[in-house]
Amino acid sequence: MAEFTHFNESGRARMVDVSEKSDTLRTATAQVRVLMQPETLEKIRRGKIAKGDVLAVAQTAGIMGAKRTPDLIPMCHPILLSSVNIDFKEESQPDASGLCGITIMATVKTTGPTGVEMEALTAVTVAALTIYDMCKAVDRAMVFTDACLLEKAGGKSGAYIRQGGHG
Repeated sequence: MAEFTHFNESGRARMVDVSEKSDTLRTATAQVRVLMQPETLEKIRRGKIAKGDVLAVAQTAGIMGAKRTPDLIPMCHPILLSSVNIDFKEESQPDASGLCGITIMATVKTTGPTGVEMEALTAVTVAALTIYDMCKAVDRAMVFTDACLLEKAGGKSGAYIRQGGHG
């Protein structure tokens, strides 16, 4: 198992020194699912949420979240992101609990000395929070689930692909 890198010799938190690392292309993809009542998903699809176009706003929020990650996560480096892409997959068939959902996926890219896993995870989480905020008037029981890193590439540690695929 890898050692924790965010602690100094005294056991106190530190930002990892990446000054000696090579600039490489780095990508990360993360996901989260937002579960909701079927009526809520239908209102999103038909544009019947009073606050506006839910997925358009959530997409913008996710991109902004990725860009603001070092402002939210104390040990993250400010990174010049070259790309943030947010995708939504609607799950209109209710599951065993009667809920439908939207899976949010974010892929983030940069060329630099450190990875973008946290930016991808922040992007999907902020997008999910935005969906909740915009739809809470009609469905306060929404649930976030399956938030995870799906894959990453680049850097010294190489590629990671989540076992079991995308969900």
